[in-house]
Amino acid sequence: MNAIEILKQRGFIYQQTHEQELTEHLNQSRTFYIGFDPTADSLHVGSLVPIMAMVHMQAAGHIPIAIVGGGTARVGDPSGKTEMRKMLSEEQITENEKGIEIQLKNYLTLDGQQGKLINNKDWLLPLSYIHMLREIGAHFSVNRMMTAESVRQRMETGLSFLEFNYMILQAYDFYRLLSDHDCTLQMGGQDQWGNIVAGIDLCRRKECKQQAYGVTFPLITNSSGAKFGKSESGNIWLDPSRTSPLEFYQFWRNVEDTDVKRFMLLFTLLPVDEINTLTEKGSNINRAKEILAFEATRITHGEQQAAKAFATAVAKFGQADPKGVMQTSSSIVKVQLEKAVDMPRVALAQAELGELTWADLYIKAELTKTKGEAKRLIRGNGGRYGNTVIQKPDEFVDLDHFQDGKLILRAGKKRFKLIELID
Repeated sequence: MNAIEILKQRGFIYQQTHEQELTEHLNQSRTFYIGFDPTADSLHVGSLVPIMAMVHMQAAGHIPIAIVGGGTARVGDPSGKTEMRKMLSEEQITENEKGIEIQLKNYLTLDGQQGKLINNKDWLLPLSYIHMLREIGAHFSVNRMMTAESVRQRMETGLSFLEFNYMILQAYDFYRLLSDHDCTLQMGGQDQWGNIVAGIDLCRRKECKQQAYGVTFPLITNSSGAKFGKSESGNIWLDPSRTSPLEFYQFWRNVEDTDVKRFMLLFTLLPVDEINTLTEKGSNINRAKEILAFEATRITHGEQQAAKAFATAVAKFGQADPKGVMQTSSSIVKVQLEKAVDMPRVALAQAELGELTWADLYIKAELTKTKGEAKRLIRGNGGRYGNTVIQKPDEFVDLDHFQDGKLILRAGKKRFKLIELID
């Protein structure tokens, strides 16, 4: 399947230029680019839409150029902003560049052959003002620039001359990449449409030998219309020191039911047919959420951290599909819960089986202080082992309750202990 068709099938495409021509153009390996301005030392989940599009494009045989905007960050993109961005110091921008470069390499092969990592400060910082006015600015119409959404939206609140130049600089990026790297396609968020089209027009006016193309991605919101990538505590960052893998996992685990299929298509690499099956009407939507959360965490933080986050969440809140009824190609099915999570453990001599009741075991595990408290917990359906509700507080605990010599004993939703049998 053609790369553009893959992106359309998974919901990545909002707008594109030269629709038929671009599809044909991508029938062979091409170079494309997306820019990431280092306005912070980490990207957040909103950046995963362009990143995952790059992953699909590279998997289809195309060559990505990830542009770190060390030059454009010194100006600030007004797109989607109601006021001027905070000016960053040279030192801040340099530090931010390092963090973003490391993150992009987690998703893409950027070895200089299969993919490239380039900083646009390499050509923007040496650019003289007079040269820019004569060689670049002469090709721009102020009247046309004023019609761009990023400019129009700011006319009431005010747009600085500094920001007004951003479109010119981004357009120049495209011209340089097409001229120096045969990069024929620029991709970006839907708020970048004006900047992308300006770049295509500059390439035409500068009489580049190849046609330039553009694609934009939709602005992602959740089903309630809220901006994607935010939680009650703020941005969900890709840097584990700013958003832990467990918090990252829980962000995806808690998405609304109606968002699961769309987010699976965008933020995982699972096959489309499998996603359709996992999210069809009547399916176990909470298991689909676990798979979404696991896969998104695995792609960003790796297999081990994803397994640990999943196991920790299961230990706290239970598992949506403990018997593994729902079939999936996700490696979530290989996670050994007891090994993946760090949870408090209690040793239980096998000889005690048949003598301890569930109420006794809660006291031994220090999850309750008295038998009376344990009995009230169980009778209120707050006592579980694994995902099974304990029905009778005076029932004896036996070997059948354990799996491989282990049992997760729960008291309510947030307290639990791993009970391990010893000889």
